[in-house]
Amino acid sequence: MLSDIQIAQACEKKKIIDVANEANVPEEYLELYGNYKAKVDYKLLNDLKEKQDGKLILVTAINPTPAGEGKTTTSVGLADGLRQIGKKVVLALREPSLGPVFGVKGGAAGGGYAQVVPMEDINLHFTGDFHAIGAANNLLAAMLDNHIHQGNSLNIDPRRIIWRRAVDMNDRQLRNIVDGLGVRADGVPRQDGFDITVASEVMAVLCLANDIADLKKKLASIVVAYNYDNKPVTAGDLKAQGAMAALLKDALKPNLVQTLEGTPTFIHGGPFANIAHGCNSVTATRLALKLGDYAVTEAGFGADLGAEKFLDIKCRKANLKPSAVVLVATVRALKYNGGVNKNDLGKENLEALEKGLPNLLQHVDNIKNVYKLPCVVAINAFPTDTKAELDLIENKCKELGVNVALSEVWAKGGQGGKKLAEEVVKLCEEENDFTFAYDINDPIEKKLEDICKKIYHADGVQLVGNAVKQLQQLKDNNFDSLPICMAKTQYSFSDDPTLLGAPKGFTVSVRNLKVSAGAGFIVALTGEIMTMPGLPKVPAAEKIDVDDNGVITGLF
Repeated sequence: MLSDIQIAQACEKKKIIDVANEANVPEEYLELYGNYKAKVDYKLLNDLKEKQDGKLILVTAINPTPAGEGKTTTSVGLADGLRQIGKKVVLALREPSLGPVFGVKGGAAGGGYAQVVPMEDINLHFTGDFHAIGAANNLLAAMLDNHIHQGNSLNIDPRRIIWRRAVDMNDRQLRNIVDGLGVRADGVPRQDGFDITVASEVMAVLCLANDIADLKKKLASIVVAYNYDNKPVTAGDLKAQGAMAALLKDALKPNLVQTLEGTPTFIHGGPFANIAHGCNSVTATRLALKLGDYAVTEAGFGADLGAEKFLDIKCRKANLKPSAVVLVATVRALKYNGGVNKNDLGKENLEALEKGLPNLLQHVDNIKNVYKLPCVVAINAFPTDTKAELDLIENKCKELGVNVALSEVWAKGGQGGKKLAEEVVKLCEEENDFTFAYDINDPIEKKLEDICKKIYHADGVQLVGNAVKQLQQLKDNNFDSLPICMAKTQYSFSDDPTLLGAPKGFTVSVRNLKVSAGAGFIVALTGEIMTMPGLPKVPAAEKIDVDDNGVITGLF
């Protein structure tokens, strides 16, 4: 059996100019990065503003497990499947972070015969967007510390700096550091730390900005610290937004690639959904909607994280309305939620499957009854799945009025996604009453409570530690009208990663409330969630190599 990277390397790719031509992207808007990658100038949207939008399809999933759900694989296969049944479709995905690529998860370009290519480039440096974001983040950090060193005319309290440095790598050693050591000329000593680049507010700003002017406005609004009078200090106060935007001017343009079957694909932006808003850029999504009759996109991790933020933050800010939602699940992952050991997931176990099914059904219920959107469950097929197991899932979903489609895209590509595609097309023709999970004008406490009760099905939410003071500070500085970006474990509806399935009788603890004024939301950190992951005992990096001819192996 061929590995993912071997399948990708054997693919006969189209020249990116031909892919752009199929998507009706004029050549004058293309900036080529070799033969198979290009950036597309977002100014193309101005030329397309009179064109009617296509149907927006969101792909999300149950809570992830070590067994894997295949959300990106399903997104790619669905797009190829729609193309196979004669639909004009454009895919819009997130860029992978180097952290998971070299850590435990591996790449994020799909799998099997449902991948985007060039797979190695996409999973590694791609077109340099993440490097630009990290550089802009760290320029702001340097200008902040330099301002304090040069006299601190803004009266910044060094103990209340909230802006951290960033690097796109899992590196626990950098979570908490002391910098500025040495002689006086080496800076002001203080506690500091690094976030992974995907968690940087600069990433969120890039994903939500419309153009250079909007980018600079959002960058200028970033709160980096508080002064001795308890007032926020911004990147605009440091006069940093112009230089940051100069670093980001090319990164702001979406990247165009293709699937193994040649379906046009925008890959742009990549925040994690457990610690950020978890969606690709608004610009890439809008281009996909204008260029295709159907636009397929995904949101990170489980629907309680990625889909919630896609719907409550991205759709609210960009005035988007989904036509249908695809909820990805696997028999294996549901059995894991039912208590089966990872090594035994290939054996039929209807009892464990039934015990794990509430996780899927709760996500389905949220999509249908909280957000009021039509939904189909896509079972990402594995060879070990039995008919009895598949029938059990289908029957339980039908009790909620939701259809199930078997997705065989990993093994068969677009051909294996045709049934799912046909079901999605039917759903897109239904009218829906899309609504948000909370009212943006409600107090912060009420918005937190609505998310925790309606989406997580918790008994409530409690603010602990610094969050109580931070709540009042946010109100005092008029930040209370912003949406909420929950930072929570991806493995559970709760803030405890060990509570699998659909737990009940728990309370969510918010320990930190931080404004991301540039991105336009409040980040609520829950449980033990961290913004800088670490590498596992055996990192994926140990298996990655490159030969004398530059051919990469070990990526998955």
